[in-house]
Amino acid sequence: MSTVTCPECEAEITLEANTEVGEIIVCSDCGVDLEVTSVDPAAVQLAPMEQEDWGE
Repeated sequence: MSTVTCPECEAEITLEANTEVGEIIVCSDCGVDLEVTSVDPAAVQLAPMEQEDWGE
C-alpha cells in the first residue's frame, strides 16, 4: 500500500494494493473525487467533473 496527499485538503490517503491508474477514489476527509494518475509512484489529481447534458 502507498499513500498520497489530497490536492484539495492535504489529507493523507492510503491507496489499496489493487488500486489501478484511472480509478476514482474519494477523499475520506473532504469528500472530493480523485483520479489515480500513477501507482508507482502513487499520485492523484482532482477527478474531471462529468458534464451533464440534461437531455439536450
